[in-house]
Amino acid sequence: MDKAIEESIKAVIAMLHENLSEEVTIDDMARVAMFSKFHFSRIFQRVTGVSPGRFLSALRLHEAKRLLLETSYSVTEICHIVGYSAVGTFSSRFKSMVGMAPIEYRQSGGFRPAPLTRGGPAVIRGVITVPPDARNDPMFVGVFPHQVPKGLPALPTLVPQAGPFELSGVAPTVCYVLARSFPRNGAESIAVHGPITTRPESPADIVLRLRPMRAVDPPILPALLDRESSEAIGLCL
Repeated sequence: MDKAIEESIKAVIAMLHENLSEEVTIDDMARVAMFSKFHFSRIFQRVTGVSPGRFLSALRLHEAKRLLLETSYSVTEICHIVGYSAVGTFSSRFKSMVGMAPIEYRQSGGFRPAPLTRGGPAVIRGVITVPPDARNDPMFVGVFPHQVPKGLPALPTLVPQAGPFELSGVAPTVCYVLARSFPRNGAESIAVHGPITTRPESPADIVLRLRPMRAVDPPILPALLDRESSEAIGLCL
């Protein structure tokens, strides 16, 4: 990736962080990046993996999660702080992306119990790897229908460290597998593999290569992939 392009996108993301409550347009973002509007949208998606609008929405909901856990602001106040004009729209979007309604997320302290239901006869197995100089921390692994995770993952599984893993009871489908580590100190790491097609007659074999999260990565929103959930079940002691 061209370093100058990545720095331009980082400047846009920093601007978005500072203006979550404001109406920010593609023109505003392109101006900060110093690209034409149409060229900017293509470049932004290539660098981050999502459109500028989806990235901004993820930033707003990620900040809403923090405010729900760390402040006493009402849901209505948080809705406006993160740039939504209608509480209904905010609550619906929050539940769709996080997997819990805002008030439920607050009342549970961000912890979402993992569902134990199995979805089908297929199996995903593989190996999780970490860079040679990285810590081997515990992690969540889950299956999502899209590359950008939202809502509740299928078969969320706690994995104590990198190495072999297996997810059984997967529904036959096209999906992505995501892993997220929770180090005691330092940057969290992620890995995404897909799309893969799961079939009952042939287990899918994959490799998940963990890497540190970057400033250009969209926030991970599902509650089951939060540090709060991992701490609540003793994963990060």
